[in-house]
Amino acid sequence: MATTSLDKFHESIRRIWGPLSSELAAEARQQMEVLLSASPKENWLACLHRTEPAREELIRDADHGFILLAHMEHAGLYRPPHDHGRGWVIYGSQAGEIEIATYARVEDSLGVVHLVRRDTTVLRPGEARVYLPGDIHDTRCLTDSALLFRFTERDLTIEDQKHHLVTRYEQQNGLWVPPAS
Repeated sequence: MATTSLDKFHESIRRIWGPLSSELAAEARQQMEVLLSASPKENWLACLHRTEPAREELIRDADHGFILLAHMEHAGLYRPPHDHGRGWVIYGSQAGEIEIATYARVEDSLGVVHLVRRDTTVLRPGEARVYLPGDIHDTRCLTDSALLFRFTERDLTIEDQKHHLVTRYEQQNGLWVPPAS
């Protein structure tokens, strides 16, 4: 029986879990938004606000492999354009605001690959957004601090460090480009 909003979130995601689909992404996003509205008096959430962790694992599901992380971001922290390899993620703001820009990977007539910014949105408290495999985005903290939740359908550390499938783009001559081989 779930006792906290965090437990309820975990149970609800386990109940709906399956292959990525429009329905799963929408329901998981909705469940994230429910979690984002948790009372800051719940012990687990009060602790996050008190300790302000750069990265803390809140859930790791042993059966399905999904993970929920908390990140305390600070004013101006910028994470350059990146993707999540084969993984899909949900970013949610529990407190503070984060700007997220999305990009398309394009190739010019000379075969040079670079990114073109598609759009920019601001993620406000209580809001969540889904990013699918291959989506490229960056993040910037707009407020003094922001408590973000990041739900990942797989361990992105393994996706990155073992399988080398996460791409982090670099700026060269004013363009975001894939890292040099």
